[in-house]
Amino acid sequence: MVDVQGQLAAVTREIADEDIDGYAARVQTLAQTYPSPIEDVWDAVTTASRIARWFQPISGDLRAGGRYQIENNAGGEIQECVPPAAGAAHYKATWEYGGGVTWLTVRLTAEGADATRLELEHVARTDDVPPGFWETYGPGATGVGWDGGLLGLALHLTGGVGPSPEDAEAWAFTDEGRAFYRGAADAWGAAHAAAGADPAEAHRAAGNTFAFYTGQTPTEGTDPTT
Repeated sequence: MVDVQGQLAAVTREIADEDIDGYAARVQTLAQTYPSPIEDVWDAVTTASRIARWFQPISGDLRAGGRYQIENNAGGEIQECVPPAAGAAHYKATWEYGGGVTWLTVRLTAEGADATRLELEHVARTDDVPPGFWETYGPGATGVGWDGGLLGLALHLTGGVGPSPEDAEAWAFTDEGRAFYRGAADAWGAAHAAAGADPAEAHRAAGNTFAFYTGQTPTEGTDPTT
């Protein structure tokens, strides 16, 4: 069984509006500390065979300047890839999906010899978001998906019992899966409100995101993955 509440509580979530290279952008950040050395976490998030075990199959040239493709998901270019040194590591990549481009940065920081903090930052230009999309789903459309990824990585690194990548979609329709997605959507709603959104609007958007991820009909809007 997945420790749903423990996993949800282990993740911090933040949203910020920033000006990046002259463009208005929204920055979503998740972070979690894992009980594994930085070299092991780096290997888990940069090696194709291991990524497939906790996320999805990936192909391509996984080094700076190379391109990658996640099966039935995003592809893009790896812009930076800096392996562990002096207790830190990171990579940056474009995240190209559905004709749009956003940007992903993953940073690792050693917390002693046997723990590593992973921070995932996802940046999207505000003007590139389809009209009404943010109002309908808020940050949960993207954030809840990444919550699922951090859960998968946690299970992989600790040997925990939970859904495999192949079982993740079906797991969303179980009681345990619904509890996870409800909690993740609500956590992003809380982060949305903390960033200045109207609490009622943030709550409604969280409900729409939860409905989509668990196969229900959102109150309004369209598929958040398109």
